[in-house]
Amino acid sequence: MLNNKTIAVVVPCYNEESQIGMVIESMPEFVDRIIIINDCSKDNTANVVMNYIQNDKSPKVEIKSKFTNIEQTKYNKADLVIINLQQKENDYYPKTNVLNSSPETDRIILINHLVNSGKGAGIVSGYKWAKDYNIDCIASMDGDGQMDPGELESICSPIVFEGIDYVKGNRLIHRSAWLVIPKVRYLGNSILSMLTKVASGYWHVSDTQTGYAAISNSALNAIRIYDIYSSYGYPNDMLVKLNIAFCTLREVEIKPVYDVGEQSKMRIFNVIPRISWLLFRSFFKRLWFKYLFRDFHPLFLLYHFAIATGLLSIPYLFKILNAFVFGLDIGYSPLLAFFFLFATSFQSLLFAMWMDIQDNERLYK
Repeated sequence: MLNNKTIAVVVPCYNEESQIGMVIESMPEFVDRIIIINDCSKDNTANVVMNYIQNDKSPKVEIKSKFTNIEQTKYNKADLVIINLQQKENDYYPKTNVLNSSPETDRIILINHLVNSGKGAGIVSGYKWAKDYNIDCIASMDGDGQMDPGELESICSPIVFEGIDYVKGNRLIHRSAWLVIPKVRYLGNSILSMLTKVASGYWHVSDTQTGYAAISNSALNAIRIYDIYSSYGYPNDMLVKLNIAFCTLREVEIKPVYDVGEQSKMRIFNVIPRISWLLFRSFFKRLWFKYLFRDFHPLFLLYHFAIATGLLSIPYLFKILNAFVFGLDIGYSPLLAFFFLFATSFQSLLFAMWMDIQDNERLYK
């Protein structure tokens, strides 16, 4: 525990038999639950984790499911409605099997996916277990040892001591980032981080792709965690969902860790197009849900006006380019129309982005 708050760490795994032991052994003592999600590994990952569970000598901290022993009173009907809704949502989560015989007291929890579902789905399964057991602060780490458990306290502290909703590690602000992170990954991360700023509304976030993060129980209950993107784009999708729910965010500096025996399963040139399309869709989802349905804001109109006038300028641009290439005389009308529409679109976009930044400033702590 930290500050009398329960702490859990979700660790998604796929073929990590050589690395998962290092992650478990180096976990700080204040962590009450280490939730290992085995995503249908083809190696010996599950057996390695089960061996740790059977030989674990750490003090037992009992944590009971919040679905047990709840009696209705005249004051808790709303709470019971939410609990019933969450139980009905179980069909939307990945199908899993908890291998522990005593999950209420075991420090290490092993959850097997029945179908290989992706890294994001592993995070979802771990979040669901922590949510069901009402854990106060839930961190996430990779199972390959690329995240230093010694930095876990600095990631969890803003949540348990200051009430921040979501805390992300940031490798890019570390002095060694350019020297340690492979250049292709650094470039890919930077591109996706810029796109995520626009899509999520968290304009100050800079290392969007790291999975080293922590979320509060209240923030976990504010979003539909079963709808989180199931693959490597889950950190980006999380930020959009959290912003729509008006959750506060902070980034803390962490070290970039490589060459500790990990074997990357991510193919950067396959991932970037898929995440870019996810962010494109998420941008409009955020505008409609947050700035129209939940809390109307003029930036909703400005963004759409900028897009509309920008699209209207494209035919005139083609006419101008066609005339330039083939030496045709098209007169001043297309030129004036293009520059008017383009300038209007660009100016509206700048105003919309400025309003977006100003409105979301309150969420970045």
